[in-house]
This record gives sequence, C-alpha cells and structure tokens, in this order.
Amino acid sequence: MNDQHGGAGRSGESRPAVTDDQEKVPIRDLLVSAAFELFTERGYDSTTIDDIVRRAGVGRRSFFRYFPTKEEVVFPDHERALADMVRYLEDGTQDPDPVGRACGAARLVMRMYAENAEFSVKRYALTRKVAALNAYETSVVRRYERALAAYLKRRFATLPDGDVRAYTVAASVVAAHNFGLRAWLRSGARGDAAAGVDQALDLVHRTWSDTGETLVLVTKSNTPRWQIIQRLDEVRREEQRGH
Repeated sequence: MNDQHGGAGRSGESRPAVTDDQEKVPIRDLLVSAAFELFTERGYDSTTIDDIVRRAGVGRRSFFRYFPTKEEVVFPDHERALADMVRYLEDGTQDPDPVGRACGAARLVMRMYAENAEFSVKRYALTRKVAALNAYETSVVRRYERALAAYLKRRFATLPDGDVRAYTVAASVVAAHNFGLRAWLRSGARGDAAAGVDQALDLVHRTWSDTGETLVLVTKSNTPRWQIIQRLDEVRREEQRGH
C-alpha cells in the first residue's frame, strides 16, 4: 500500500530536466497535469506524490506548497471557487432576493467546472472510481452547503422558521446544482453546462421565493414580534380566501 504523501519513489527513475516550456507553466499546473497523467497510466492508488513531482520535474517540497494531500491535487480549483462564493454572498447582504443570490452563488461553481471542461470530465470519472476521492468530494460539497446556509441564516434571521428554511434551501440549491452539473459531466461535457444547472436552480428559486404581493402591516413600535408574525399570517390567509 502506498502512503498518500509519497512513500519511496520508484528505483531507476530520475527526475527529468525542466524544459523552457515547463518554466513558462506555473508549478501548480505542472503538478496537476503530471498527477492526472499518472493516475491514467497507473491508477490513483498506485501513484505516489514522489511519482508526481518526478513527472512534473519539480522538488517534493513544491508539491506540499500547493497541495497538503494527494487528494487535493484532484480538486485544485475548489478553494478558489469557495472563496469566490463566500465573497459573492457577503456582497449580497442587501439583496432583496436571498434565494436568488444563493442560486447565483451555485452558478459560480458551475462556471468553474465549465472553464476547463476536459479536466472536469476526467476528474468526474476518477472520483467515481476511487472511494477516497468520492468521500473527499462529498466533504467539499458540504463546505459549499455550509457557506450557503450561513448566508441564508443571516437573511432569514427574522423568520420564525429561519434556521430550518436556511438549511433546507441551501441543501436544495446544492442538490439542484449537482443534478444539472453531473448530467453534463456524464454526457462528456456536451452542450452548455449552464442549461441543466439553470433549469434545476430555477425550480428551487420558484419553490422558495415569495412571489406573492407585498403585505404592509402598521403596528406600534413596542408590538411583540410574535404578534406581528401572527397578524401577517392572518392577513395572508384572508388574501388567499379572497382569491
């Protein structure tokens, strides 16, 4: 069994000299490219970190500068995508449509996959075969979901069901995104990646967004919140009976 952090390298394999073309390519990209070449040739479990750095023509220390573990070289773009998502959500604290904002955040992740469709398809195939990568991908998806839920909890803080609504909407957004994205990946990235994702996210948006008329309720400043909510519910029921 190979240690995921490298283990002993294969005897008789010397590190290739770094060419002028390699020097023009960021080390991070060289490592990712070398890793996927080796995963294809030898399999994920049979490839060590020493193998990867040798194929990339860089030192072992360079690997750990960019990737703490072998799993993370398979997902080199998710940290950036998560950071972009968090910034996008933070910029939407006053967005009148928080569910729409959450769906927009999921589309950022979809575009990350679409930027390099060939790589995304290879990664999808690899994660389906390797249990450790499947588990790692699941942990990444949970981080996206937690970021969405945290944003929605803040936006739904005044609602009596704010917490459960936030987590349910976040889970729905992630599920819709994954459904559309994986269908595109299974097709070999044929067609527009956004089409299936948009269709699924639009369904979530329609389901969870308040599309009814705005209700205005005038109360005294010291009226308890529970009484305001109760009165709003009564007005909504009256409106529904009227229609």
